[in-house]
Amino acid sequence: MMLLSFRTLVLGAALALSAFAPAIAQTKAAAVLPVAPEGPKAPVAIPVADIPLRADTDERFAEGVTLRAQQEDPTDRLAPQLDAIARSVDEKAKMFRTGDLRALPVMRLESFERHWKFDARRFARWQDEMRAATAPYGQSAAQLAQRRADWEATQQMARGGNMPAALASRVDALVAQLKAAEQALSKPLARQIALGRRANLVDARIQVGLRSVAEAIDYIDSRLIRLDSPPLWKARQDTTGSDDAMTSIKNGIGIEARFLTEYGASDFGNQRALHVLQVLLLPVLLWLSWRARRARREAEKAGLDPSPLDATTRVLQRPFSSWLLLSMMGVLAFEPDAPLLAHQFAMLIALIPVLRLLPPESRRLLGVWPYVATALYLLERIAIFFLANALVYRWYHLVLATLALLLTLGLLWRSRQHEHAGLEGRMGRAVHIAAWVSVVALAISLVSNVVGNVSLAEMLSSAVIDSGYLGLVLYAGMTVAIALLQLLLARGGDARLRVVRENATPLFALIQRLLTLAAIAGWVVFAMNRFRVFRPVYAFFESILTHTFQIGEIGLSLGHVLVFFVSIYVAFWAAKATRYLLQEEVLTRMSLPRGVGNSVASLTYYAVLLLGALVALTAAGFKMTQLAFIFGALGVGIGFGLQNVVNNFVSGLILMFERPIQPGDVVEITGTSGRVREIGMRATTIKTFDGADVVVPNGTLLSEKLTNWTLLDRNRRLDIDIGVAYGSDPAQLSALLQRTALQTTGIVSSPEPVVLFLGFGASALNFGVRAWTYDYDNSATIRSDLVSRIYAALNEAGIEMPFPQQDIHLRSVSEAAGEVLRRKPARGAADEGEGSQPRA
Repeated sequence: MMLLSFRTLVLGAALALSAFAPAIAQTKAAAVLPVAPEGPKAPVAIPVADIPLRADTDERFAEGVTLRAQQEDPTDRLAPQLDAIARSVDEKAKMFRTGDLRALPVMRLESFERHWKFDARRFARWQDEMRAATAPYGQSAAQLAQRRADWEATQQMARGGNMPAALASRVDALVAQLKAAEQALSKPLARQIALGRRANLVDARIQVGLRSVAEAIDYIDSRLIRLDSPPLWKARQDTTGSDDAMTSIKNGIGIEARFLTEYGASDFGNQRALHVLQVLLLPVLLWLSWRARRARREAEKAGLDPSPLDATTRVLQRPFSSWLLLSMMGVLAFEPDAPLLAHQFAMLIALIPVLRLLPPESRRLLGVWPYVATALYLLERIAIFFLANALVYRWYHLVLATLALLLTLGLLWRSRQHEHAGLEGRMGRAVHIAAWVSVVALAISLVSNVVGNVSLAEMLSSAVIDSGYLGLVLYAGMTVAIALLQLLLARGGDARLRVVRENATPLFALIQRLLTLAAIAGWVVFAMNRFRVFRPVYAFFESILTHTFQIGEIGLSLGHVLVFFVSIYVAFWAAKATRYLLQEEVLTRMSLPRGVGNSVASLTYYAVLLLGALVALTAAGFKMTQLAFIFGALGVGIGFGLQNVVNNFVSGLILMFERPIQPGDVVEITGTSGRVREIGMRATTIKTFDGADVVVPNGTLLSEKLTNWTLLDRNRRLDIDIGVAYGSDPAQLSALLQRTALQTTGIVSSPEPVVLFLGFGASALNFGVRAWTYDYDNSATIRSDLVSRIYAALNEAGIEMPFPQQDIHLRSVSEAAGEVLRRKPARGAADEGEGSQPRA
């Protein structure tokens, strides 16, 4: 049966896709080809009856356009901004020709590339402002032309003599007014068109500059393994180009300074976010520092050991250093395209806070490496003062690389002498491996410098030193961030949100892992970029991810597939987090009818999933029009093969809205009884009282008879049948049973327990006890307690609960049997007489 349904589904989907294939192909072609703008509509003469009202409307429109044209032209505000961008572009374009860029250091080229990207970003923002400011002028011009054409057609109709003279005069005056509005609008439009042509030229020059710098960087990277200078023993001092080199350095520093000034004044969104974070972070750090010191003083006054607070107070005792370090790390994170000069300043400013904020346990792990790394970083920054003299600059890098190599080997030897103190664990092994990789890189740098590959030598030594120092900065920053997290999340008992109180520890661990992964990823990208492998690796993976596999009319790439699955993963976790917050925090604080909270949370969960799936499909390259045809095709396939699935899905929606059952309800359905565990969109899970999980399709819950014991309340009636011996007093027995039921824990007094005389049984008088309890979950225990109390009360009152009795009437017996029966009463009477007094 399942195989038949699957075949039916496949056949239906194939038929539907084949039917919609031409439409999908047309939709894809329409999505690829540019859509031509709609042309002006054909002029339509205005009916005579509509002329007065339409004339008033168009006259007001023409007057409004004329007033707008006479007001301040937006080009007066936009032109200076474009001039500033054009000056920046001209300055960089005139300083170096395309061939000269290949002679510059890579760092200068990367700075130029950031400057070009900054100009491109400023131009993109200017272009958005230009479009927003000039769009009303273009729309007004198009509407004026269309309305004038309609009125000219009406004017031609009036010349035929079929219109009153007053209306014809009104038409002529309105045509003239529309022409005057067009003429008034033509002046600002002309200035805007001219400004747009200048903008096109600036955009073209920016793109050429970006392409030239990227080609120069690729050229230098491709020649890293080639000799670019004579061997060190043959190198000679060259003083002819020192003045030109110094002039170039000064010009470069000037450009960097102006770039830094322009970038600071640009006020992009990421800059505003960083400034807000920096402003808010300092008072938070000061408050946390004060709170930690107060807690420590209180612990000391109480005679308690304040050592548990040391992990946080060690950092928060220096709130200004913590704020400075986090602010400088924010510059690197929030402004990755900032001028290199800004990043260098940020790294230098963070130098002292890094050394102050390293935890004491880092001394055991790193020893004196932090001081060595910072010293080497400072020495490497000083190398800029020797750029004017190539030979001195080369010798300086040789000495710096030698010093770094000797210090690293010395630290490794010291750690071996101390039996690798502090190098245990994953962190220790990572540091040890990084140290040996640095030794190899520095050794290659020394050899390259000596034999004549100065560019490779400079790259390796600078990359090792810069990567080591950035790793130290990230390590100190993570220490500060983890200390803040411990204060804000680890004390979850003080939090107002129940989610934070109950999940403080796992939430802290999750955020800590995410921060650690982000720090490692940032360091890896920085190190790959400094070692000049990031660009080729990025280009390689980009070519793989963007390679399109064409399957008929459908194009698919690995990048689209990756984006799709990542988007689905993010949507899944976002939906789970949203449902969890709604169930645990938001909806629990509201006074909602029964089951509304669960329905809202479940529907929100599936809505977020659906939205995430649509976003994933869109991000993967599918157009909404294509999705409409695909969903239509799937609908036909579903109609053939997945009717039951759709039935269960729709039934799940009905259950969400009508809410006949909710999680926690006790139900009976098709012979299965248990507690509802989860209501899904396709099926509902019921936990039976035997411990089994039963999955019931939602369609069955709606089509079959469903018993819900806890739909409106948790009341349960307990029925107990009792038989007592004949001769018992019914009134006395009823009072006894009612009193016993009321004294039983869990039995409610309203409604009051009822004792019913059910009738005369063969061996006993039959009574029934009807009692109510509000505690459905413990109803079985309460019933057992009630039965035990009734049994004890009957025994105490001497009321017998007889065994079943039956009278036997014998019509005929044998003589021997009759003799036995005649003797039996005599023996019975004798026996009775032996044990008791004879009855009167």
